[in-house]
Parts: sequence; C-alpha cells; structure tokens
Amino acid sequence: MAAETVPQERIEASRAVAGGFAAELKEALTKEMAAGGPIAAVDVCKEMAPQIAARASEKSGWEVGRTSLKPRNPANAPDGWEAEMLQAFAARKAAGEDPAKLEAWTIAGDGGQKRFRYMKAIPTASLCLACHGTDIEPELRAHLDTLYPEDAAVGYREGDIRGAFTITQPM
Repeated sequence: MAAETVPQERIEASRAVAGGFAAELKEALTKEMAAGGPIAAVDVCKEMAPQIAARASEKSGWEVGRTSLKPRNPANAPDGWEAEMLQAFAARKAAGEDPAKLEAWTIAGDGGQKRFRYMKAIPTASLCLACHGTDIEPELRAHLDTLYPEDAAVGYREGDIRGAFTITQPM
C-alpha cells in the first residue's frame, strides 16, 4: 500500500467516492427492504447498484464498481490485484482489524498507463443476511437463481468481508 508515493488527496477523494456509493446503495436497500422485503432489495442491487456506480464514474471521471471473491454477478469478479486485496482484507479482519476500516491502494501500470487503484472493504451488515446469509427463504432463493444462475454470494455472517468498492483513477 505505497502510501508514501500516493498523494493523500487521491486517497481522500477515493474514500469520499466509495463512501458516497455505499451510502446511496444502503439508503436504497433499506428503503426497498422496508417497502417490499428482500426480493425488492435484490432488484435494487441488480438494477440500482450498477446505476449508482455509473453515476459515480461519470461524476468523478474514474472507474467505480464493486467486486467480491464470491460474486453474485460473474461480471463483478475480481481481477488479480482485487482478489489479492480481498484475501488480505479477510486476513486482516481475522487478525482483529475492524472490517469497516479496511482499505488498500496502489499505483499500477497497465499498457504504459499508470493508474491509482483503491479498494474499500464492504463488511456484511445484518441487512445483507436475508440475501447473502446462510438461511435464505425458498422464494427468495428461487428469485436469486432466476436472476443470477451462477450466484456465489451466499453463506456470509455479519461482519464477514462481503466484497469491496473499487476505484481506478488514471494518472
């Protein structure tokens, strides 16, 4: 996490974008869970989360998204660095670090273009367990199977690292 080579402003700006994404998604999920239950919340994740990421990307000029070692949508599977950081987040959590504070960043070269990469862990909250936990209702499981035939995003417990928000900035 080469903090000494990354301007603090980039880290802070990335935190702000990831935090905005998290807050907007949580607000939408909470609202839909209250109004329509877990099936409505799944539809928020499927439809609204990509829209929230797209708006954040457009506003910031960066690539903004989510990833997980156990993605619900295979299109959100991690690349090599993301997978390494997600595994490091899990190890850091196991060593006692607060999962809500886990983040990582680096400067990476890609085809001659340097990029700043940032990840912020997404801890599994109690709200998430209806759809991502170990005891999913049969009707909801059927809905998930229809939307995500390759769903791997289950079996979590509260506090587990569900995934991460990802940001890539050109330099």
